[in-house]
Amino acid sequence: MPSTARTAARDAEANPAFRLAARAGYAANGILHLLIGGLVIAVGLGAQEDSDQTGAFRALAAAPLGAAALWALAIGLVALGGWHLLQAFAPRRLSVWRRLARILAELPQGLVFLAIGLVSASVALGARPRAEQAAEDLSQGVLTWPIGGAILGAVGLAVAGVGIGFVWMGLRRSFHSKVRTPDGPRGFALTTLGVVGFVAKGIALIVVGVLLVTAAIRVEPDTAGGLDGAVAAVVALPLGPFLACLVGLGFLAYGVFTVFRARYARLDV
Repeated sequence: MPSTARTAARDAEANPAFRLAARAGYAANGILHLLIGGLVIAVGLGAQEDSDQTGAFRALAAAPLGAAALWALAIGLVALGGWHLLQAFAPRRLSVWRRLARILAELPQGLVFLAIGLVSASVALGARPRAEQAAEDLSQGVLTWPIGGAILGAVGLAVAGVGIGFVWMGLRRSFHSKVRTPDGPRGFALTTLGVVGFVAKGIALIVVGVLLVTAAIRVEPDTAGGLDGAVAAVVALPLGPFLACLVGLGFLAYGVFTVFRARYARLDV
């Protein structure tokens, strides 16, 4: 039965229609990051906005044809989540440890994109979720457990570790293994966008991780939060609004890079 499931996953992975859907998913993810980047810059300039995925979805819902755009993003993000899940489980000639590493790398991404896609669909249906409040409520619940502080701290360290990974990928330009970089000025521009975007997103995730660890140590769930809380923490720093605008520009760069990734992504790795 497991081998049959892996074979089915491999067949689906090779399907041209599913590959096209995966590329559409990269474009949807890029558009989402462009929206987030614009919100982060707005917050840096003094606006009172939620600068996270749910804030981006709510802003899009208020635009003309917003519901249709949200459904398009939902379909693309769910398709991208499915692609990552196939990448995790499709059979390949890998050692046990490399297969395990691949599952650990691809499975969380698949689940995250599926969840974000479902949030987009829920907003299209009229829901108005707030990720920041949900993160604080979840942290408060976890902290009531006997070892809740340790669990929340471990999650924070994991998020910060992912952020460090993004920064490392940006500085080392290791994202080239995921995209076919064109020659000439387009390749230079794509690489520059990748470096700036990966570093900026990594910094934001590191701040989120630090906030979660701080909440665990101080037993203060209100300190915990997601991207919106991270942006608020950056704004509170000296030169914070300027730094927030830089992070927002980084998200814009990552968004443009990911839109181009829809065309240049390597789907055979």
